[in-house]
Order: sequence, then C-alpha cells, then structure tokens
Amino acid sequence: MPDVLIYADTVRYPELRHEVPVAIGDAFLYGESNGSRHVLISAMEQPRMRHLKGLTLHAPEEYGLDELVRAGLSREEVMLEVALRAVQAWGIQSATVPPAFPLEVADHLRANGIDVATDRDGFKERRRAKNEQELAGIRRAQKAADAGMAAAAGMIAAARVEGDRVVLDGEPLTTERIKRRLEDVFADNGCTAEEFIVSHGPQCAIGHHMGEGAILPDESIVIDIWPKDRESGCFADMTRTFVAGEPSDELREWYRLCLEALRASTAKLAPGVPTNEPDAVVCDIFEAAGYPTQRTKEEGKPLEEGYFHSLGHGVGLDVHEPPLMSARFPNDTLVPGDVVSVEPGLYKPGVGGCRLEDLVLITEDGHEVLTDFPYELR
Repeated sequence: MPDVLIYADTVRYPELRHEVPVAIGDAFLYGESNGSRHVLISAMEQPRMRHLKGLTLHAPEEYGLDELVRAGLSREEVMLEVALRAVQAWGIQSATVPPAFPLEVADHLRANGIDVATDRDGFKERRRAKNEQELAGIRRAQKAADAGMAAAAGMIAAARVEGDRVVLDGEPLTTERIKRRLEDVFADNGCTAEEFIVSHGPQCAIGHHMGEGAILPDESIVIDIWPKDRESGCFADMTRTFVAGEPSDELREWYRLCLEALRASTAKLAPGVPTNEPDAVVCDIFEAAGYPTQRTKEEGKPLEEGYFHSLGHGVGLDVHEPPLMSARFPNDTLVPGDVVSVEPGLYKPGVGGCRLEDLVLITEDGHEVLTDFPYELR
C-alpha cells in the first residue's frame, strides 16, 4: 500500500473525516506509513481524539514549533516546516494525496524531496464501503429523513383546496412553510440541512430547483431531502411525490411507472452487479412506455424531458459520491458497504414531474432498503 497524506479539516473534507471521525474545523496533517497512522494536531484538539483507536497523535512542539517561532518565521511558514518535519519523521518519502490537497503544502514537501501525487480513484475507493460509525450515522440521518417526510406529508394531507388555493390552518400552504417544518424535524433528530427540495408544478421539471412559493391544487409536489447527521457528518437522501387535490391521469401514470421502476431496479442491487444494470432496467420500463431516456436521447443535444438523469449515486460523507448508477457509464460494480440512492423520475417541462427515491445498503448477500416510508401520491 502506498503511503498517504491528507492536509485538511474534517468538516469540509470527507477524505479526512473518513479517517478521523471527529469534527475539527481547522486543517491538520494526517499520514499513513508502514501500517502506522499519524495525526499532527495542536494539543488543544487532542483530547477529542484520544478515544480513536489506531492513531498516534503528535503535537507541533514535537517537531520544533517553539524553535521555529523564536527564529521569527510567520505562522504560515512555521506550519509548513512543522508539516515537513513530521512527514520526514514518519518515514514518508512519497505519498498519494486527495485532489484537494493544498498546493502550498505540496510545493513545500516537493521542494524538500517528498514526492506527492494525487490519486482521485484511490481516495474514492477508500470511502466506498462504509465503516461502522458512518453506517450508524447514515441510519440516523435516514430516520430524520423519514420523520421529516412524514411531517411534510401530514401538512399536505391536512390542507384543504379552496378554489385556486391550497390552505392549511387558514393560510396558503407554501414551500417555505413546509421547509420550516422540515428543518425543525431534522434538528429534533440530531440533523441539519442547509438546502433541500420542496418544488411544485413546473418547478418539479427543472433539475434541482429548490422550490418556492404557494402550492396550487392538483399539481405535483416533489420533496427531495438529504439531512446530515451532526455526530458523524453523514447524509441520507430520499424523495417522495405528492399532490394536494386530485392528481391528473398523466401524473398518476408517471407515479405508477416510477414506482414500478423503483421496485424493479432495487431488486437488481447486490454485490458484483455492474452499476449500469439497475439503471438499464429503469430505461427499459420508461422507454417501453414511450418516454425518452439518457440512453435514447438525440446525440449532442441535452435531454430536458422524460427520464433525463441517471438512477442514483453513492451517499455517505458526501450526498453525491461514488458509485454512479448510470446506464451510460458501465465502469463500476457494486460492493458490500455501498450505500446508494435509487431515484427514477419522469418530467414534463412547463407541467411538472414525479420522482421516488429510496436509500439502499449493499450487503454481503444482497441489499437492505434503509428508507422506511410508504409510497402514496395523495
């Protein structure tokens, strides 16, 4: 195994959060060499990390911090030199680093004989199979998502159609009201969500339109939520489609096809399955019903209706991470420990859309659906 270096914080950089599962807002150095795992971090932060097994903690003073400060170097110069000395002490002469590794640190290491090279695929693979803490965090986030979706569905179910308005407790039911309720439910369940989708009507057919304004009778309402577990930093992801009032025959058909596609593609999920195959199942269903897909779209032109996205993606410390499940990219296989979204959808510009999404764990002998929420259009 090649030696590894990561220089980042664990709040914004999942490569490091995967290795050091504690939220640290300031950048620090992590290294792997000859089976040993090292962390260079201030003594102030070390008590929060001492419970983590397999890590050797080092303070900057161990590598001459005080001497460098006395020499009159700036803080930035001191930290670069301390990082270099740590890497040398750990016996690292060359290492792979993630794509976001700081250029300034890389330049200083290279100028002093330490070779660093990015390995995008290697760092992706390190995070594919979720560890125990991550999977527990994903399960907590999914429980928050289920609870949030139940609260949103309850608001829609309790609302009344009054002429051309949808009213709840005497006031128009809006995207903003549903979002505020969702935020409260996420917080009550130990999660946060900076952004999520509550779109309606024509908004539903515009990619990741986050949604805004008053919900109207009989139009589609797509709620796509991805709360983040505070403790682990891991996400969940789920989508349901609703209507306040009476769904059109067209929306009913979209819903029927999406549910059929969700169930058929989920049934394909297992270790060793090529990631293009579940999406191909969805394309078969939608194409047979007369809808365009990424597989049948006109060469060189973007697809803006029908099934215009791929089936799903990995979910973990990022809400979008490998593997990609797409009929157009047959370049991967599912592995035990993958957590993937399964989200077929159909859309019509100017009218609306329908999407259903579950979160699924790939197990040693098949799969486990982590989402626990019914499929009901009304």
